[in-house]
Amino acid sequence: MADVGAGTVQVHLFAAARAAVGQPMVETEPGTLGEILGRLEEQFPPFRQVRPRCSCLVDEVAAHDEAMQVPGGGRIDVLPPFSGG
Repeated sequence: MADVGAGTVQVHLFAAARAAVGQPMVETEPGTLGEILGRLEEQFPPFRQVRPRCSCLVDEVAAHDEAMQVPGGGRIDVLPPFSGG
C-alpha cells in the first residue's frame, strides 16, 4: 500500500456495497470502524440499506466490534453476503 497516505484509511467495497457506493474504493480519515462506516452512510445514502448485512475485515482480520480503532494506513474490506456456492 505504498500509495496510501499514512493519514488515511482505504475502504474497499465488494458486490452490493460497491454498487451502493458507486466505486470500488474510498479513502477516509481514521477512526473507529463504526465512525468510518457511518461516514460512508452520510456520503453515500444507498449504503445505509446494505450496511446491516455486511461483514468487515480490518487489515485482513474479521472485525466484530465497531468500536475497534482503524489507524491511518489501515484497510477495511466491506463484504456483503454472497449468494451461490
